[in-house]
Amino acid sequence: MEPRIDYWNKAPDALKGMVNLEKTVKESDLEISLIELVKLRASQINGCAYCIDMHTKDARQAGETEQRLYALNAWQETNFYSDRERAALKWTEALTEISDRHITDELYESVQEHFSEDEMIILTLSIVAINGWNRLAIGFGTVPGSYKPELAN
Repeated sequence: MEPRIDYWNKAPDALKGMVNLEKTVKESDLEISLIELVKLRASQINGCAYCIDMHTKDARQAGETEQRLYALNAWQETNFYSDRERAALKWTEALTEISDRHITDELYESVQEHFSEDEMIILTLSIVAINGWNRLAIGFGTVPGSYKPELAN
């Protein structure tokens, strides 16, 4: 499999905003394991093989267990995730599938019980970022399996 376009090399200036967004998320107080679960779940929904591979590797590196990674696409059916994580996953799914369902006040309030306003902003920016990366990777055919976590940190 060959990539359609090497967007990293073709448009580095255009990607600076995405990279800065990721830096803001990474430097926030949100738990890295939570961020990786959110990124992985959005990537599963979007069917982004490259990002699923990347965020599975990054989640493992952040200490995530195999059990929780394997069960993530059925998180509502397990007791493996905290209430905070469950709220973040619910928010991730709603924002990722926003064309199918709108954000109700009830959903917002249920998530807000577990996150401060500042955390809600960072959580949402994390979801915005991964959905953008998914579209770049899928659209331009980024090759799954090529990501090396030790090179990313």
